[in-house]
Amino acid sequence: MGTHTMHYETLLKVTEAISMSKDPEDVMVTTVEAVKTALKAKGAALFLVNRKTNVLELAAANGLSREYLGKGPLSAAKSIPASLEKGPVAIYDVGDDPRIQYPKEAKKEGIASLLSVPIAIHGQVIGSLRVYTADPWEFTIDDVNLVQAVAQIAGMAIDIARLSKGYKHSIEILKSMQDPKQRKSTKRTPYEGVPVSVR
Repeated sequence: MGTHTMHYETLLKVTEAISMSKDPEDVMVTTVEAVKTALKAKGAALFLVNRKTNVLELAAANGLSREYLGKGPLSAAKSIPASLEKGPVAIYDVGDDPRIQYPKEAKKEGIASLLSVPIAIHGQVIGSLRVYTADPWEFTIDDVNLVQAVAQIAGMAIDIARLSKGYKHSIEILKSMQDPKQRKSTKRTPYEGVPVSVR
């Protein structure tokens, strides 16, 4: 019962923190920090899928070294692809699992276990949220549900933040067009804009 209560409280705090983030980058940073803290994990990272290259690009991370994060490109087809296609994937031993693309680097980083869940917007998977532990960890269904819930909230928040950012940009463009200094002269010369038939 205590674990459930902790997860509900964590989810409430995470939701509040994410909902207050106005920028997509802030949403992603808040998400990884919250998940790492909630599960007392070694680290967490959020990746977005580049549809052109089919590479998982790092968007935010917490608790992981620069060396590990820069180990090389993560292929969406090779690095735990099932977590993008079918749902959450928990790996107990990252050093002995073919789904791990860089097992030596993971071992050097001190990573023992990993949980990867998809992030989706409007039914389309846009990336994955991953949790890394220093000790071998059997992720419970509550752990998986918590990370999944955070990933779904993050997906919605990223979408809303992107739209908001886009709207703000559009408003700035419209404002600059209304600025007299930015506008071209609207004075018409004789006959300008008048149909030939009435000249």
